[in-house]
Amino acid sequence: MKVHEYQAKELLKKFRVAVPEGRVAFTADEAVQVASSLGGSAWVVKAQIHAGGRGKGGGVKVAKSIDEVRTLASQMLGMRLVTHQTGPEGRIVKRLLIEQGISISRELYVGVTLDRASSQSVVMASTEGGVEIEKVAAESPEKILKAYVDRALGFLPYQARQLAFGLGLSGDAFKNGVAFLTALYAAYQALDCSLAEINPLVMTADGKVLALDAKMNFDDNALDRHPEIRALRDLDEEDPLEVEASNSNLNYIKLDGNVGCMVNGAGLAMATMDIIKLAGGQPANFLDVGGGASAETVAAGFKIILADPHVKAVLINIFGGIVRCDRVATGVVDAVRKVGVSVPVVIRLAGTNAELAADILTKSGMNFLVAQNLKEAAEKVTQAIRN
Repeated sequence: MKVHEYQAKELLKKFRVAVPEGRVAFTADEAVQVASSLGGSAWVVKAQIHAGGRGKGGGVKVAKSIDEVRTLASQMLGMRLVTHQTGPEGRIVKRLLIEQGISISRELYVGVTLDRASSQSVVMASTEGGVEIEKVAAESPEKILKAYVDRALGFLPYQARQLAFGLGLSGDAFKNGVAFLTALYAAYQALDCSLAEINPLVMTADGKVLALDAKMNFDDNALDRHPEIRALRDLDEEDPLEVEASNSNLNYIKLDGNVGCMVNGAGLAMATMDIIKLAGGQPANFLDVGGGASAETVAAGFKIILADPHVKAVLINIFGGIVRCDRVATGVVDAVRKVGVSVPVVIRLAGTNAELAADILTKSGMNFLVAQNLKEAAEKVTQAIRN
């Protein structure tokens, strides 16, 4: 789950992570009220969407008067903001963060995430603030400093000092940088984050260290422990099909291809998408119906796949273990009858009650394409699209 920048900063403040003064506004009048209450002679008007690259897309502007705050707020609210992360369709801006302007002497980067190779959380820091960390990793990997955190010991003081020293901080900025890194990791750990990223982290002339931007993602499996975070979810920023899938307890991610995929098990789903690509096709989605899928769950997944207008064929790949193949077959038949499918459907079922499932599909009177193995299924579905 993702949250907006202003929400992330409110959460970070509870852990004493230093952030600029600011508040959210939903109208131009509210933007003016916030700016007036903050005081000062300059303010930053920031569009709030779940995507990076807002500044380059025109979603971050500096206002040097209250009148300019109103003008910029009026222009941004309701605009379709297009960035490299939104795609060409962009996102409609419905809220703004109004922050007090600050004088910046340096821009840095810090972030905390899970390193799956080492099965440890890793705290990263770089002098290349304001630049996508992926670009830095590709072009200048030596500029990314890393501290791996032992789960038993936690993020240790010497690690924070090493990172702050590596960033070239000294004096008050060094002390504030160490405190910032320590507090950021504490927030990451306590809130069950999958990512806590500050880009840029800025240093002011008087040695303050502040989170100029903040991105926080949370482990969906831990949200039951954090109802206050779940309440921050903004459905307007999520794909409608992904929202519908979550309501049916399905793991669905929309992609850009034309082959709809329904699979049980995340690993099998990844392998299925790879083999579709090897056969010359493009997966339209990731959809894991889970190990305990019922006929109703499968039917719901089928409807979500077909709601994507780019889907030209569907591949169903089920290995029957916990979930029985006959339940999947029943769900597919029910969904096809209710939805009215006009695209080819290729089915590969193996495992528990596979023979019964084949009988259900045969007696359904529907023109399913049945495959005996995954390679054959991928070839049939890509051939069906070409035809």
